[in-house]
Amino acid sequence: MIDLPEGPKGTEFHASLRVRDLASSTRFYCWLLNTWPKEWTHRYATFIRPDLKLNFVIMVADGTDLHHDTLYHLGLALPDRDAVVNAYHRALAIGASVEKPPRTTFKGTPLHELWLTDPDGTLIEIYACLTPAELAAMPADQVPVYLVPGTEAAA
Repeated sequence: MIDLPEGPKGTEFHASLRVRDLASSTRFYCWLLNTWPKEWTHRYATFIRPDLKLNFVIMVADGTDLHHDTLYHLGLALPDRDAVVNAYHRALAIGASVEKPPRTTFKGTPLHELWLTDPDGTLIEIYACLTPAELAAMPADQVPVYLVPGTEAAA
């Protein structure tokens, strides 16, 4: 890696996913990205978030098999623990599929995290980094702590 040449100087990140149902996926990503599509046709929807430097497109699959084995997940960072918990309640309100309820994990990268799936089953991680005080309060056993009472059974 020492001799790795400098990479391109990007100005935004662009990603595109194929989806089975453009309308339901557009609804989900409008909610997740908190914006309306910049452009929406019968073939695709384009989401622009200048603050995230994001250009995200979903497009109809046209019967193409969707393979989730090559894309692990998409992620959206939030400012703090309360925002992750709030995202959980908002996800329930729109009928989003919750893969793992909000919890604080300590192994690997300590995070407050919530895992959803989009209408086609793509994993979405909604997360916030722990503050120094939260890291200092890490339990010795490093067992995840669920952030909404009663959600442990759903995990």
